[in-house]
Amino acid sequence: MSDETIHFNLFTMNSVEHVTAGNWRTPGDQSHRYTEMSYWQEVARLAEKGGFDAVFFADVRGIYDVYGGERTTAIEKAIQTPANDPELVIPAMASVTDDLGFAVTRSTTYVHPYQLARELSTLDHLTDGRLAFNVVTSYLESAAENLGLDGRMEHDARYDRAEEFMQVCYRLWEDSWEDDAVVRDREAGRYTDPEKVHAIDYEGEHFSVPGPHSCEPSPQRTPVLYQAGSSERGRGFAANNAEALFVSQPTKDAVANYVEDVRARADAAGRNGEDLAFFAGIAPIVGETEEVARAKYDKYRKNVDTDATLTLLGGFMDIDFSELEPDQRVEHIETDAMQGAVNALTKHAPEQDWTVRDVAEFCGLGSTSPLVVGSPETVADELEAWRAETGVSGFNLKEIVRPGTLRDFVELVVPELRERGLVREEYEGETLRQNMLGRRYLSEDHPAKR
Repeated sequence: MSDETIHFNLFTMNSVEHVTAGNWRTPGDQSHRYTEMSYWQEVARLAEKGGFDAVFFADVRGIYDVYGGERTTAIEKAIQTPANDPELVIPAMASVTDDLGFAVTRSTTYVHPYQLARELSTLDHLTDGRLAFNVVTSYLESAAENLGLDGRMEHDARYDRAEEFMQVCYRLWEDSWEDDAVVRDREAGRYTDPEKVHAIDYEGEHFSVPGPHSCEPSPQRTPVLYQAGSSERGRGFAANNAEALFVSQPTKDAVANYVEDVRARADAAGRNGEDLAFFAGIAPIVGETEEVARAKYDKYRKNVDTDATLTLLGGFMDIDFSELEPDQRVEHIETDAMQGAVNALTKHAPEQDWTVRDVAEFCGLGSTSPLVVGSPETVADELEAWRAETGVSGFNLKEIVRPGTLRDFVELVVPELRERGLVREEYEGETLRQNMLGRRYLSEDHPAKR
């Protein structure tokens, strides 16, 4: 694959709303079809038509109840509620595509690594090696309570658990079954060679897992590993474990600083930081002309729901915006929630003196990622500029309307980018890791290999 290629994922969620609060009301929006298999198959076909690496599924296990101290607004305005399990639509999407990958978000805080390793190996088999695992530690207090805990685990403690969690998964995926363990010898009645299937005998502070893994090696063994850590601890975790990173910052400087910092941390951890792929969040609004695009923007902006936006951001940041005046400045605070969202609007964009009103207006379309509005040529120019000035490999496209944002991008912008030689005409590899990173398995400098 050419180094000039720009990579894309669709950033979505198996719910009505994801990160654009209120635009399910836009005429023609199909968000309500999230419960239909046919909807997700349509999305998969569109993304593959556009040469996307993957459909990237966000997920949460609770309800946003920080704003006003209650859940009513989140439920009434469909703020990531209702939401279904993203894993279960992946086989249906894979069945109508040949090359498109699927990144699924799972939390290391609320599941056991032996169980998750089995689930993801199964999906990697069923998709012929097109699976990625977006590793998160979870941030909603309501999720902790729903899953049997007294409250949310402290931020750094979640990462302590996550580091151990990944060690268990790595040993199950990489060390438990040898490549040639399955022999399928009909005459001898011997399906697997027991000498080539090994226990992992893991003993740690959080987990005790004797093994062996219950699955034979899947096409990638370990799924492609995504992470989006933004806090000090999160960046360290990402540098140690991730192959690809999702960056949601509002400015080019903030994204470039993040890329440079995490690459340096990866180098310090004994990995090649240049091997990491970075995807910047971006929300495109595209029209055949500048005027058409601007008209769409005006229409979408009118449907932004301020209370809904602040409900979403309040859950991200653990800040009750209902207690703040519209002109009150949003200060940087350390919380046990999603520190990246706070950092994006304070630490990493210090030139902006953010008020509550500013936050609601800026984040109403695409949350903490920038909007790109214009003709196919304008949008393509902007994407090229972001890639050149930040060092990212590509972009996670955030939706304004569904699947209209994706369709507009694939039908209008992708042809322009292909004309410039910046988007693949066809897929190069057999697995997601090959198409995204140019290799079938984890690199030899990854800690799972060491």
